[in-house]
Amino acid sequence: MESLRLRVFPDPVLREETDEVDVFDKDLADLVAEMVGLMRIHDGVGLAAPQAGVSKRVAVVMYEEKLHVLVNPVLLSSEGEHEAEEGCLSFPGIFGTVKRPSRITIRHKDLAGVEHETTVKNFLARAFLHEMDHLEGRLLIDHFSPMKRTMAKKKLMKDRRAEKAENAI
Repeated sequence: MESLRLRVFPDPVLREETDEVDVFDKDLADLVAEMVGLMRIHDGVGLAAPQAGVSKRVAVVMYEEKLHVLVNPVLLSSEGEHEAEEGCLSFPGIFGTVKRPSRITIRHKDLAGVEHETTVKNFLARAFLHEMDHLEGRLLIDHFSPMKRTMAKKKLMKDRRAEKAENAI
């Protein structure tokens, strides 16, 4: 497998629909291991496969030193509501308040293809939903007001131009 790299907005892979995983083998385990490595290199809490350039329904979340691997996750139920600030590795330097359910139950598979129902709340529910958004081509900025979204895009483009100019020197 070719080495994965973090994809940053406006990379089109971030908007693509992802494919269900139907083969649970060493390639999937290798993908997850590389995703975890990429997430750690960039000091992230979670990473979805599209953020690594792979259009598969796979996400990883590291919370309280426990790795959660979500393959083909589906939201079954949600309750409550909570607003909190979120960031995203694919939107460096961009943060915004996002309203999400405070408790969720999802169905997902593990690396062996075994199905699980998992209920989580608060921060972990937020992290799971953030990564699951990526699997649907939904991005952090999609939760922003139109004005905040425009400002975030402008900041990203300005930062990208500054980075290119700095690298040209």
